[in-house]
Amino acid sequence: MRESVTYQEILQEGLQEGRKEGLVAIVLRLLTHKFWTLPPKLHTRITRLHIPRLESLAEAILDFHSLANLELWFSKKK
Repeated sequence: MRESVTYQEILQEGLQEGRKEGLVAIVLRLLTHKFWTLPPKLHTRITRLHIPRLESLAEAILDFHSLANLELWFSKKK
C-alpha cells in the first residue's frame, strides 16, 4: 500500500496542506502581534495564498510599518 502511487500522492497532498496551514497560522500571528488587529478581508486574502507567496509575505512582514504596507504588498505581488 505504501508503495502505491495513489498513496504517495495523497501523502504529499496532506503534507503540503499541513505546511500551508502552518504558514497561514504563523503569518496571521505575526500580523496580529504587529498590528493588533487584522481586517477580515485581509485575513481571507492571506488564507487564499499559495505556499511560495506565504513565504514571501512572512519575510515582507519584517519591513511593514502599517496595514497599508500589507495592502501595498498585495497590490504589487501578483
